[in-house]
Amino acid sequence: MNKVVKNADEAIADIKDGAVIMLGGFGLCGIAENCINALVHRNIRQLTCISNNAGVDNFGLGLLLHTRQIKKMMSSYVGENAEFERQLLSGELEVDLIPQGTLATRIQMAGMGIPAFFARAGYGTEVAAGKEVREFDGKMYLMEMALHADYAIVKAWKGDTLGNLVFRKTTRNFSTSMAKAGNITIAEVEHLVAPGELDPDEIHVAGIYVHRIFQGKDYEKRIERRTVQLKPQ
Repeated sequence: MNKVVKNADEAIADIKDGAVIMLGGFGLCGIAENCINALVHRNIRQLTCISNNAGVDNFGLGLLLHTRQIKKMMSSYVGENAEFERQLLSGELEVDLIPQGTLATRIQMAGMGIPAFFARAGYGTEVAAGKEVREFDGKMYLMEMALHADYAIVKAWKGDTLGNLVFRKTTRNFSTSMAKAGNITIAEVEHLVAPGELDPDEIHVAGIYVHRIFQGKDYEKRIERRTVQLKPQ
């Protein structure tokens, strides 16, 4: 099976309006810049996006929010995006806020084939609405369902043509779990190499989970907030 595609446009060519998409990244760290831009250019709409956050106003998933292509966001932290806040408060955007650990575990469970699990986070809050509650050892837990997606889109540092992926430092974040939870997983990489060039002990996602891979380009790798220490006077 040839997994290599030419570019982001070819990688997302079959994504239709209304698709459910997982997008790796933590803030702006390790996001699939090329694929996000391709989704914007193709004007795919009514998307449900599963991501730890919603980018910033002019970058990352914020670009899809700006063009009103996202119908629903399933996220943990969304405090860096004023357009997200506006759409939420005006009722234009459906939002499912999920505790970060619960979000990560729901994705992991999907990749492992486990349909549901129990978590304490959210009990007694709005997060618990409509969820089954059980008591274990005198403590109350919510039943959380595994979180699947039509597509998982991730960005890795290196990948080979068989789909094996290596992430650099914290860029692996949600991506290693998301790559296993999508019906179709798309990976863009900074460096695409031949089979055998990656050290097997350094591979974070095995190629069996990846369906399409391409070498990305023109990465900006923005930082949300840059903090520098003042020099002593």
